[in-house]
Amino acid sequence: MMQKPEPFVKPDMIFSVTDAANLLKGVVESAFPRIRVRGELSQITRASSGHIYMTIKDAGAAISLIIWRGTPIPFRLEDGLEVIVTGRLTTYPARSNYQIVASEIEMAGVGALLKMLEERKQKLAAEGLFDAARKKPLPRLPRRVGVVTSPTGAAFQDIQNRLRERFPVHVILYPATVQGPTAAAEVAAGIQYFNRMKNVDVIIVARGGGALEDLLPFSEEIVVRAAAASEIPLISGVGHEPDWMLIDFAADFRAPTPTGAAETVVPTKLSLIQDLDNLWHRLSGHFATRLVNAQGRIAAINIKNPHQFVMEQAQRLDDIGRTMSVIMTSRLNAIRAQMAPMMTFVNILENRMTMRRNALNHLDQMLNSLSYKSVLARGYAIVRDADHQIISRATGAPRPTEIEFADGVYDLRTICGQK
Repeated sequence: MMQKPEPFVKPDMIFSVTDAANLLKGVVESAFPRIRVRGELSQITRASSGHIYMTIKDAGAAISLIIWRGTPIPFRLEDGLEVIVTGRLTTYPARSNYQIVASEIEMAGVGALLKMLEERKQKLAAEGLFDAARKKPLPRLPRRVGVVTSPTGAAFQDIQNRLRERFPVHVILYPATVQGPTAAAEVAAGIQYFNRMKNVDVIIVARGGGALEDLLPFSEEIVVRAAAASEIPLISGVGHEPDWMLIDFAADFRAPTPTGAAETVVPTKLSLIQDLDNLWHRLSGHFATRLVNAQGRIAAINIKNPHQFVMEQAQRLDDIGRTMSVIMTSRLNAIRAQMAPMMTFVNILENRMTMRRNALNHLDQMLNSLSYKSVLARGYAIVRDADHQIISRATGAPRPTEIEFADGVYDLRTICGQK
């Protein structure tokens, strides 16, 4: 129970509104330089300036809450989310209300975290980021392994030790914090770095065990999307066996621990030797079987007399010649049968051409008989005027200028001296 402070303002003192508001602001800020409040978020608003304004409330009261731009926020703020806010209590004189300016914010309780993770999981699953069809096979013997984790953490040491024990490979570390507000961005940047540089064959994202709140960066959307978009096969080795982060669903393979990730990425030298021995036994057995079969076939060969062998081959050539003669005769008969209609068509075409030629000669004869030239040849003539129009009557006719005979035109204007 907090003690009530003694009043220091005398009853007869008179303040201006501004002085009273500033006095109250100083009293509140002096009394509450740091305060932690637990409640539920509501009315979340992000201003164009980048500041976030909201309300934190419980069943009995509500307090205005401000998060200034640049303040680390390790998770997505949503209405109804229960949180614990650390900050200082102050007042805003322009509206005569008190408010909390937050410097830290964290989720309150495992239940709230699990609810948030489940909702985010369903959202990302609906986008197809966890589909089995997206999973890529891991390389059998990678030459270079990229590790995204803290360089000072036990996870990196465990991975290096287990790799040395099993099958030493070249390890490239991308240092990243694995806890706190910047962890998610650094882990995502590590995945994107290896994909951009193409300098490793497989990626391990690792972190040792811890509380659910400590493992939250590996369930942030930026990390899950980076893992799902990785073109290089990715192994997730976060926490311990019971711990499931959202990166586990997006990774190509989920290892229960960082050590398990190292065991997954490379085989042991002993298992490789055993695989080689098994392969040698299989190859030698297969070769021995083929050798026995070949020996049996050689033993079954009956060596024949050379003269008999030549005669048999000559007989085969005779058989082939007779077969080819029958085939060629059959093919020629088939071609002749196909050509017969073509010969008939040629005859029909010649008959048609003869008929067309006779018809053309007949038309030529008719044209000659109907031509006015034949009439002129019988002693007639055509009289034309100056416009070359035929004069067919004497009455009212214009003066003739030329007369056409069968053998040419007689120009009357020349005779009369007219041009």
